[in-house]
Amino acid sequence: MWNVDKGQIRDLDGRSVILRGANVAGAHKQKPYLGSFEAKDYARLKTDWGFDAIRLLVIWAGLEPQKDQYDEGYLDEIEKRVSWAHDADLLVVVDLHQDVFGEGFSVGDGAPRWACDEAKYAAFQPKTPWFLSYLDPGVLDCFERFWTDDALRGHVVEGWRRLAKRLAKWDNVIGFDPLNEPHWGRYAILGFEPDRLAPFYEDVTKVVRAEAPQWLVFAEPSSSRNIGYPTQLTKFSFDRVVYSPHAYDNDAESGSGFDATHRDAMTKKIGDLRAEADALGAALWIGEYGGMPGTPGIQPYMDAVLDAAGAAAAGNTYWAYDLDDAGYSFLKADRTEKKDLVDAITRPYPMRVAGDLLSYSWDDAGNTTTISFAPNPEIKSPTTIAVPLRAAPNGVDVDCGGCTVDSTPGLIRLMSPPPGEKATVILRAK
Repeated sequence: MWNVDKGQIRDLDGRSVILRGANVAGAHKQKPYLGSFEAKDYARLKTDWGFDAIRLLVIWAGLEPQKDQYDEGYLDEIEKRVSWAHDADLLVVVDLHQDVFGEGFSVGDGAPRWACDEAKYAAFQPKTPWFLSYLDPGVLDCFERFWTDDALRGHVVEGWRRLAKRLAKWDNVIGFDPLNEPHWGRYAILGFEPDRLAPFYEDVTKVVRAEAPQWLVFAEPSSSRNIGYPTQLTKFSFDRVVYSPHAYDNDAESGSGFDATHRDAMTKKIGDLRAEADALGAALWIGEYGGMPGTPGIQPYMDAVLDAAGAAAAGNTYWAYDLDDAGYSFLKADRTEKKDLVDAITRPYPMRVAGDLLSYSWDDAGNTTTISFAPNPEIKSPTTIAVPLRAAPNGVDVDCGGCTVDSTPGLIRLMSPPPGEKATVILRAK
C-alpha cells in the first residue's frame, strides 16, 4: 500500500517517491470534459519529458450532468484515460476540478448548471484577470450554498464514491484530490478550512476509502493560500495525507511576467508550504505551477519554482498539458513544443529513493543534478533517477561515492546504496 512517512510519499518498498508530471488537461474543463488526447499523447509524457505522474482532471458536470443522473459513459472515458496512463507507466492522482464554481458562469468550470440558480448566472459580469471573477456576488452566493447545503455537497461525495469504485482496480491510481482550489464563499477566510473544508474532506475520504482503501489523500488548502494566507488546516483524523497546494507568482499570473527578484520569495513560499506539510504530518506535492511561454522571465520563473520544490524535496505537476498557441501549455496546437518553456521544465530528478530524500537540484550552467538522501540499507529496491534524453542526450556521468550504477536510456539505477549516513549523488551531462 502507498504510504506517507517522514514527509515523503512512499512506495510499496518504502522508497521516497517524487511525482513529477503535468495536469491533464485544461481541455477537460469544457464539454465533453475529456480533451482530445489519445494513448500516444499520454505515452509522450514519459518518453519525451521523463515524467512519471499526472494529475487527471475530472469535472462534476461530466459526472452528474443532470441532478441524480450519474453518467456511466463519462466514467468509462475517465477509466480509459487511466488505462492509457497505466500503459505509459504513469501514476495518476485524480482531481475533481473547479474554477469560479461552475459552468453556469462564463469563465467557470466544475459544477453543473443545476447546482446553483440561473439568476446568479444571468447577472454575472466576468472580470480581468479571470480569477477576480471569484469576487462576483453570484459566484460567492453559489459557493455559500454549496458549503451550507448538505444535500448538494452530498452529490459530490456520491460522485467520488462512484469514481473510486470504478478506478480502485487500477494500481497506477495512487490518490485523489477532493476539490481544486476550494473557495470560502462568504465565510470568514480564517475559519473556512477548519469549519467547512476539513469536514468535507472527512466526508469524501470516508466514502473513497471504503472503495479504494489504498489511495492517498491529496488535500489542498483553501484558495486563500494562493494569496498568502497560511493554511488553518490541522492534522486530519485519517492518515496517508499529501499536502497539495499550488505555487504561482502573483505578478506573472496577472500577465506582467516574472521578475527575477521574486526568486527568493518563491523559495520562501515553497519552504513555508513544506513547513505546513510537516505540521500536518503530510508529504508535500505542488499540484500546480506554470507560466505563460513567451512572457518575460519564463525560464527564471520555472527555475525558481522547480529549484524551490527540489530544496523542499517535493513533487510537482505543471499546469497544463494541452494543445494551444497562446496559453500555459507546453505544446502548441500543432503538437510541437514551446521550446523556452520545455527547456525550463525538463530536467533529471529522483523518482524513487531507497531512503529518506533530503533535496534535489539542477544547475543549468553546469548541466548537473545533485541529489541528497539518507540511505536505508533495509530497502533492497534500487534508487531510480529519471534523466530525460532532451536534458542529457548523450547520457550522464554518475558520481555517487562508490555505489553500483546501472543505466538505460532515460533512467539511472543505483543498485547499491552510497556509503555513509548521508549520500550525495551527482549526475553530469556528457
